[in-house]
Formats: sequence, C-alpha cells, structure tokens
Amino acid sequence: MSAGYGSLLARLQRRRLSVRTRRRAVHKGGRRSGRPGQSLEFSDFRAYQPGDDLRLIDWNLYGRTGKHYIKRFLDEQEIHAAVILDVSPSMRMIETKWNRAKEIAAALAYIGLIGEDRLSFIPASASTEGRITRKGAVYAKSVFTSILATDDTPTAGAFTENALLEGLKRTQAAIIITDGLENPGEFDKLFRKLASSKIEVKFIQVLAGEEQNPTASGDLRLIDSETGTAVDVSMREGVVKMYQRRLDAHNASLEQLCKKYGITYLFVTDLDDFHEFIFHICTAKKVLE
Repeated sequence: MSAGYGSLLARLQRRRLSVRTRRRAVHKGGRRSGRPGQSLEFSDFRAYQPGDDLRLIDWNLYGRTGKHYIKRFLDEQEIHAAVILDVSPSMRMIETKWNRAKEIAAALAYIGLIGEDRLSFIPASASTEGRITRKGAVYAKSVFTSILATDDTPTAGAFTENALLEGLKRTQAAIIITDGLENPGEFDKLFRKLASSKIEVKFIQVLAGEEQNPTASGDLRLIDSETGTAVDVSMREGVVKMYQRRLDAHNASLEQLCKKYGITYLFVTDLDDFHEFIFHICTAKKVLE
C-alpha cells in the first residue's frame, strides 16, 4: 500500500456506510439495530481492532488480561454490502478516470470492513477474477490495496449485462461505480432487478474531465472502446456543443432513473477533489455517516 494513503485511511476509520436497512443478523456486526429495550443486552467480547469505538473497551477485563476487548451486544447487526465496479473497456480507457473509480471503490470497501460489515467487492465482468468477500477490520488494508491494484480484468459483454448476472444473495446494500456510458434502458433493467431484491443502492457515475469537456480539435477518428467501431468526426465548436448537450441529457436520464427506483445518485470526475467527494459529498448524500 502506498505510504501516501496513510492519512486517508486514518480519516476513513471515522466513517461508516450509511444503510437504512436494519435486519437482525445471525452474526453480530458493528451496527445498532435501534430496537428499544435491546441496547443493553450483552452478548460477548471480541478482540479490539483499529477503528472500534474506544468507549466499548472493557477496562476491567484489560486489567485482568492485559489485552483490549470490546463488548458486543445482541442488538448489533451485520450489514452485507457490495461494491460493484465497472471494469468495461470504456472505464479503463482513460487512466485518470480508472484510477479515480478504483480509489472510490477501495475507500468505500475499507470503510465497510472497518465498520465490521460483510463486504463483497465485485469487478463486474464475465470472469470471477478479482472478486473479494471479507468481514472484519483485519482485512481492511489488504482489500484496499487489492482494489487499487485491480487491472486488466477479463471482460466480455457490457457492464449492465454482467452486473445483472450477479446473484447478490443476502446483500442489503450495493454501491455501483460506473461511467454510465450505456443505454439508460439497460440500467433500467439492472435497477429493476435490484429494487425487486430490496437492495438499497447508491449509484456513483465517474467520468473523465476530458469526456465532459473535450479539448481535442480538428479532424479525428474516434474508436468506440466497447465495440471497436471507428467514426470520423470534425471536432468543431458546434459538434462539441452538440456532444455536451447529448451527454448532459444522458446523465440527466440516469439521474431520473435513480429517482424512479429510490436510488441515490452521485456524479464525480477525475478532476474533482477526491477528499471533498468522499468526506463531504458522500456524507451529504448519505452514502457515509
């Protein structure tokens, strides 16, 4: 793990995934159910892990054993969250966009594990390579590093096509990270499936600044990264403005689809400040708490 991420991880430890769903789980996690009359129902102890609430440490037990243990209660819950990352060619074509998407996925996965949730990282492709399912703060750093290293994942088919194949059994929350550059009708199918499974969804659209505001000019041959199809265009001012209008309309249709299914929509580019997005926008949009 890069030393440059040390201060980031320290800040991430103070955040938790925000999930409205509260189901009583067989395995006890780090969340309170909010059920009256159960918050003082003691269950057992477990070893202290970085990120745990220091107020839960049993200091009497520490005095006897010299080790830190925290109290667990029967109203604590485990949330199973999935971070689903688009690994299609269009996502990986621009390095800065791809790196920003991986940083967001890694940060949110780290927060989930630090919060004692069960976390699945799914690079949505035709292959199972790169998938991770873990629970516990002890795995947080290694999962963070593994997601940042995700690269060249074998893929066949569109992102939505592959995401639709995911079972997501017992998943209560899903965070989708994609550039959204597919027909909105395909996302409608994916959202409908997730809604029918009663999965709480956060949708994060990541674009490159160059995709949002192209700077290229003159006669160009553009190649579709998904299909390989080539198109000759003359990048004049009128063409650029028409492209931007179409992109804005496309993004607006994705946001409307999210509203239709009760999904939280967030938009970010590789030019936006990463810390601002994670610690302020994600908190304001209730992706984090």
